[in-house]
Amino acid sequence: MKLVSRHVDKHGAGHITLRPEDDEDMWHLYNLIQKGDSVGATTIRRVQKTSNTGSIDSQRVRLNLTVEVNKVEFSSYAAPTSGGDTSASGEASGPSANPATTSLHISGRVTVENPHVKLGAFHTLDIETDRNVRIEKADGWDSIALNRVEEAILPGRGAEVGAVVCGEGTAAFCLLSEHMTLVAGRISVSIPRKAAASGTSQHEKALTKFYGTLFDGFVRHIPFANVGLKAIVIASPGWVKDAVFDYMLQEAGRRGDKTLQKALKEKGVKVHTSSPHVHSLVEVLQSPQIVSQLKETKFAREGIALDKFHKMLSSDELRAWYGPDHVVLAADRGAIGTLLISDELFRASDPETRKKYVALVEAVQQKGGEVVIFSKLNQLTGIAAILTFPLDIEVVEAEEREVEEERKRAEDEEGT
Repeated sequence: MKLVSRHVDKHGAGHITLRPEDDEDMWHLYNLIQKGDSVGATTIRRVQKTSNTGSIDSQRVRLNLTVEVNKVEFSSYAAPTSGGDTSASGEASGPSANPATTSLHISGRVTVENPHVKLGAFHTLDIETDRNVRIEKADGWDSIALNRVEEAILPGRGAEVGAVVCGEGTAAFCLLSEHMTLVAGRISVSIPRKAAASGTSQHEKALTKFYGTLFDGFVRHIPFANVGLKAIVIASPGWVKDAVFDYMLQEAGRRGDKTLQKALKEKGVKVHTSSPHVHSLVEVLQSPQIVSQLKETKFAREGIALDKFHKMLSSDELRAWYGPDHVVLAADRGAIGTLLISDELFRASDPETRKKYVALVEAVQQKGGEVVIFSKLNQLTGIAAILTFPLDIEVVEAEEREVEEERKRAEDEEGT
């Protein structure tokens, strides 16, 4: 993401203009833009003109429009490719020789006068890469939004892990960055079972085709030569990962691709998973081999924090709280050592809900606690906390009820 301009005062009022450059930048914008914000960008609008003869001419015109946001939609999918690749509809996808499609749509009413569009007209901005997006926050720029901008414009971002999640005859090529898991492509090759009594030629031919197709897909989708790529993961249940890794190493040697050979030897990691599907990447990121290689990355820190929470939940549950109400109670007592919170909570359509969670994050940080913002934490209601000392939820809730009853009694006495 490129920062084009920033005009925000100490109270958070003002605007920031950004220029998205890739899929992950679109994801950052999706997390930045909320209902009620003012967003300006170039867009295509069909405009009708009436000639002197009375005929109506309709044409598409590129123009600058500013809308008050009513709805934000993010979608992404891997574009279909040749050579056995199939589309991966509904999944994020990264740049490749056959690029994926990521789209961000901002809908709302036009708030700045334009010669082609009336004020108040409804329009959807289709945000494009390499074009400026001007954002003015309805309730000002809070710390979470400003931190997101700082993360987005940080130089040297990009995929840190290239992964191939495979089964017998199937493979998905994934790129993992700090904020996204992008499915760059898929392959599927039908492999017949070995003949029970004689001959395995059809089986072996299909396997050879699968390995070759996978190799070509890997070269096309995984940026193995990038310095920033910290690991190349080959993951599968059973024996497939070992066979795939050995084939790729031998094929790279046969083709004289020394760069790929070196990358596989220095960064290659084989990881066992329970299934050949993309969701098993959660297991990959928690494996000891990957944690040791990626200990400085965001998603490794997420995995470590989540693993620590689950262990605490099973061994000392009075120090492992989850759910919005309980976590807020723990924060009020200054008991949170690590706050685990989903970035989805900051996309709440209700501004007061967002303010609540922003205030919670800032309160934990001010008291010296660590905050880990996850791309996904829905299995824990989106929020959890590891406490620095044990607290009994029932005791704390009883204390809260006593305080509330005392407050009501005091109000009643003042009223009499």
